[in-house]
Amino acid sequence: MPRAINVVDFWRGFALVEIFVNHIPGNVYEQFTHKALSLSDSAELFVFLAGWSLKYVEGPAHAPRPTVHVVGRLGLRAGKLYAAHMVIVMMAIAMLAVTSLWLDNPLILEWFNAGAVFTDPIEAHIGLVFLTHQLGYFDILPLYVVLLCLSPLVVILHRRWPALLLPVSAAVYLTALVGQITFPTWPTQGEWFFNPLCWQFDFVLGFLLSRPEGLGGFAARHMTAIRVIALPLIVAAAVLRLEGIELDPTMAPFPRLLFVNDKSFLTPTRIVHFLLLATLFAPTFTFFERYVPRFAGALSLLGRHSLLVFCLGSILSLAGQILRFAFRGGLPLDTIVVCVGLAISFVVARGADWWERAR
Repeated sequence: MPRAINVVDFWRGFALVEIFVNHIPGNVYEQFTHKALSLSDSAELFVFLAGWSLKYVEGPAHAPRPTVHVVGRLGLRAGKLYAAHMVIVMMAIAMLAVTSLWLDNPLILEWFNAGAVFTDPIEAHIGLVFLTHQLGYFDILPLYVVLLCLSPLVVILHRRWPALLLPVSAAVYLTALVGQITFPTWPTQGEWFFNPLCWQFDFVLGFLLSRPEGLGGFAARHMTAIRVIALPLIVAAAVLRLEGIELDPTMAPFPRLLFVNDKSFLTPTRIVHFLLLATLFAPTFTFFERYVPRFAGALSLLGRHSLLVFCLGSILSLAGQILRFAFRGGLPLDTIVVCVGLAISFVVARGADWWERAR
């Protein structure tokens, strides 16, 4: 019996499809994802939904799960994400090595910040294990591991002092922006692409807005007014994006990160744009569920098995990048890569669904 379509799974599946397409940069279909007309992209949605889903781990308001139980579940989930990250990173490194041999091109070993793994393997592998060395396009799961490790603190703070959670999260976020504080990388010098000190704010907002009281209740009561404000701002942002107009970072006043559009630090421009965008498009789920149930069901299926689909999509997107590099890309190849990748993801998710029902 097919499972009911879930709104969180639906939007998580939508984010997974866009992340897969956008992780093959330069392909024709990238311009049809919403980031082409947006100041934010699917990463904000994905992290926001992770925070939203935290309420299901915590349990219903009238019968919350014991704190020890919640902490244990979140710890196991963090360990599962960490293990999945290690597996796909090792697979990615092997794929780069094989491609380098296949194309007789040692420069491929430098792709995605992987060079240190081959030139300084001892320190690089230590960095991989401790998440201080990350490959490009494989750097969001380390953020998730950190956020899940912080999740028990979010739950405990919300249970004991609910009014403090948002101010504390916002204070950490603003301090990181003003001081440009982030996590450093090692052994190569740099910083985490997804700064956990900033992205935790998106995660916490997802958790708070999922609830009928507090911030979530306030947003629900004023939703019509918020959408009236959001519409012209979203249209203006799309026009600016189309025209290529953006603030020159060198001209931004201090503190600079409060005014520019920076993904690593999840600057206010991005998070505000994402929240307004989500406000406008959240109701479209009802339309898809009612009039295009197969499409809604397919996305919901992907979202229901988000970790498996994300890991598979990461490997398939790397394979797509390699194929585009080897065969010079183009519309026919891009179509094959995107369609085959999404088809494989759907088949694997369907198999995972069948396996869960069989158990």
